[in-house]
Amino acid sequence: MQINDLLRKDLMILDLQATEKEAAIDEMIGRLSEKNVISDKETYKEGIMQREAQTSTGLGDGVAMPHSKNKAVKEPAVLFAKSSKGVDYESLDGQPTHYLFMIAAPEGGNDLHLQVLASLSRKLVNPEVLEQLDQASTPEDVQAIFAESEEDTKEVAPSTDGESADKKFVVAVTACPTGIAHTYMAEDALKRKADEMGVTIRVETNGSDGAKNQLTADEIRRADGVIIAADKKVELARFNGKHVLQRPVSEGINKSEELITKAMNQQAPVLRIDGDSTESNDSEDEGGSVWNTLYKDLMNGISHMLPFVVGGGIILAISFIVEQFLGSEHVLFTSLNSIGGAAFQFLIPVLAGYIAYSIADRPGLLPGMAAGFMASQSGAGFLGGLIGGFVAGYLMNFVKKMLAGVPKAFAGLKTILLFPVLGLLLTGIVMVLIIPIFTTINEAMIGFLNNLGTGNAVLLGAVLGGMMAIDMGGPFNKAAYAFSIGIYTDTGDGSLMAAVMMGGMIPPLAIGLATFIFRDKFTDLEKQSGGSNIVLGLSFITEGAIPFAAADPIRVIGSSIIGSAVGGGLTQLWGTSIPAPHGGAIVALLLGENRFLFFLALIIGTAVSTLILGIWKPKVEGTKKEAVAKNLV
Repeated sequence: MQINDLLRKDLMILDLQATEKEAAIDEMIGRLSEKNVISDKETYKEGIMQREAQTSTGLGDGVAMPHSKNKAVKEPAVLFAKSSKGVDYESLDGQPTHYLFMIAAPEGGNDLHLQVLASLSRKLVNPEVLEQLDQASTPEDVQAIFAESEEDTKEVAPSTDGESADKKFVVAVTACPTGIAHTYMAEDALKRKADEMGVTIRVETNGSDGAKNQLTADEIRRADGVIIAADKKVELARFNGKHVLQRPVSEGINKSEELITKAMNQQAPVLRIDGDSTESNDSEDEGGSVWNTLYKDLMNGISHMLPFVVGGGIILAISFIVEQFLGSEHVLFTSLNSIGGAAFQFLIPVLAGYIAYSIADRPGLLPGMAAGFMASQSGAGFLGGLIGGFVAGYLMNFVKKMLAGVPKAFAGLKTILLFPVLGLLLTGIVMVLIIPIFTTINEAMIGFLNNLGTGNAVLLGAVLGGMMAIDMGGPFNKAAYAFSIGIYTDTGDGSLMAAVMMGGMIPPLAIGLATFIFRDKFTDLEKQSGGSNIVLGLSFITEGAIPFAAADPIRVIGSSIIGSAVGGGLTQLWGTSIPAPHGGAIVALLLGENRFLFFLALIIGTAVSTLILGIWKPKVEGTKKEAVAKNLV
């Protein structure tokens, strides 16, 4: 599909009047409605604004690509708008936007908008295209630019004849987890730089619409080096034995010459894959320290554990509600309680298993889950399972190194027999030795928490509540939540769950409330998101606050931490408890102990955060005018 198949001349706006983001979106939607491309402006705008709430489609360098796959779209189309004044579009680079491409795709459009986004991204990474758009004065000029651009960027497969035999040949994979544009911008940047350097390159894209231009086995075999410019996992086994450079996708765009130079000169580690394991010694790519490695492994375990926490916890909470009305002998209560309890039985094994998986790949999963199960059954609890995951992972790596010399003829035997048997045996022996230690530690910790004085309990609640607001779903948030889950699973005491639930609810509630009370402190787009943040806050979904925190981190995070710490401390002062790990206001109302005091603490903490944010945050009008003026100078 060609861009000009959809880039209609009658839709173009070459003198966009709006200078604010939402006004510009309204002006473009008005043109789409006028030309009968969409049937309902409000429905289509809702889709556009939902996408903007995730991440601004203002890509930087003066370009924005708002888009929606939407039931209001009657036929696919791309609207081009040009602004001589510049639009304050909240772009990723903070600069005014001059070229806007609004993509409308019908719901049954077979990911048409993704294809067009990919194609547009490839073109717009070229500075010459932007220069030509700056000079364009008619719709015909714009279409001519993209017709010429499409001719210039048709893919040419690398030659294998004698004429290019001496040229360096590099293969690459580009991928980004959510934003499709970066995948294709990295692809085009690598291709253009390789052409300047006289290097032949083939680039495979792993975008939102799947893998495209997939590398062949022959191309990989012939390549001097491999570039992986990706922010998500890609298939690496096919590059076994090659020099592989692994970098973020942004470096594929901004450091394309450096990556190509290192790849063609084989200045990258050789990828070694043995059975189910992958080894790479590129410490620069891994980025870091022992702590970063341990943190990555821990977060892998926690992220895999959380679905069991949420699913099992909510079903357990529902069972407790049923018990209040029907009694503990009713079959509905016992069934729901068994289902939720079954999920909870997996918490510690899954945590330990996926910590070990992160360390030792697939062979680590069995000994890791076994270590977690042993810890949960012996009283070593959450802490014992966590340590067991690391023990299993590193012991499994030891087993793999120990068996590295086994002849290739027996390679299959390693994966099927030797890894699971030896890994399980060694992990089991070590766990038998260390479980009594962690059982004692666990019992001492529980005893300490049970005997906390009021002052210390309030301090602990304040710390846990504040941690939930520091990064709103990030490592601090997860650490506080995991600690409270551990205490809850070991003791059934939901007092600390009340503190972390409080700390997770207050940030979105306070932000949502502030958008209604201090309306002159927020943009139109932020005010539109205020109501949804209140709903998210009541549901104990902290992540609704993230877009606000990203736009104004010091004020939003600072006010959230203070209010969440106040609320978390009050839950312990007033002896509140939530016997479920999720559910927010509904669970607190139906199951909470001292529930009315819990809601009073929620109101006080939310009020503190709201007032601090509202007083601290400057008015939008002055700030935005100054920013636009500064950018236009």
